[in-house]
Amino acid sequence: MKYFILTVLITSIGFFSCEKKQDTENASANKFSTVLDGGKKIQFTSEKSADAFLTEEIQRSNIIAALTFPAKVAATVIHSDQDGSSNIILFEDPALAGNYTTLIQHNININQIKNVNIVQKKIELERVKDLQAHGVATGKDLLEAKTNLSMEEANLANERAALLESESKLNGGGFQPDVLRKSKAGTAYIICEVPESQMSKIKKGDNCFVEFTSMAGTKFQAKIDGIADIIDNVTRMIKVRINIDNSESTLKLGMYGMVYFQVNEGDNISVSSSALITVQGKNYVFIKRSPVLYERIEVTVGPQIKDRVIIYDGLKIGDQVVTKGIIQLKGLSFGY
Repeated sequence: MKYFILTVLITSIGFFSCEKKQDTENASANKFSTVLDGGKKIQFTSEKSADAFLTEEIQRSNIIAALTFPAKVAATVIHSDQDGSSNIILFEDPALAGNYTTLIQHNININQIKNVNIVQKKIELERVKDLQAHGVATGKDLLEAKTNLSMEEANLANERAALLESESKLNGGGFQPDVLRKSKAGTAYIICEVPESQMSKIKKGDNCFVEFTSMAGTKFQAKIDGIADIIDNVTRMIKVRINIDNSESTLKLGMYGMVYFQVNEGDNISVSSSALITVQGKNYVFIKRSPVLYERIEVTVGPQIKDRVIIYDGLKIGDQVVTKGIIQLKGLSFGY
């Protein structure tokens, strides 16, 4: 019994000794600062205690971003040996090649039906009507003439529907049929896929340059020739077509490269990426309110451009944002 009481006494002394030691350490860690307002504010006892923190003053600036997307040579245009007035379009994707060939055939069929077949059937119908008026043709002859005309008109409608289907498939691949029909020999079309979220930053006619894997260091000046009307329902990507002069036949079908766009993000507030911390899905910075007082502010962030992060909400011009020592402030503010 005596031994048990002695053991409990020793254990209690050890416990209180450890607790006192821990309290002493905490007091030592916090003797230079005080955490206020649930961690939102941190006040240091002297300017010397806070001299490890560096800040930058918030200003508005015009930010230029470089968007980069993988691409490949999807089509080239060459002269036709059969007919000097037309060109041959070669596609890297066999399905697109088949769609374009089908589209041409539908156009030929439409012209034939509309300008020849229907015109002839209308003439025949008028002739049968005239013959019937003079008692030479029967009602059966008239019905047959009308039926023949209706059949050609139905054929015309079917060809037009098939044409629309081919045009839709080409458009989904990044090609507008009218553009293809007017393409000049010596043209190469580059296709890249751009995320839906970036579409507002580029438009038809914008300049860019392309660098190909097989020709590293060589940059081809280009411009956006067109943007598809269809966004992929799974990837949420949209195809962008770029036009490059290929009169020297330097570019070959299927060649891979990278497309570079210079995008003006506009006049924005931004901070160094080192100033930003993320805790439980929320973004924060620390602002220096006085030589000894720092405040945690939640911010709404935009895209990161190199080492700068655009801030949409939470900061104002003139704020002094901490860029160095942020981890120490985070630990004091959140308690870890």
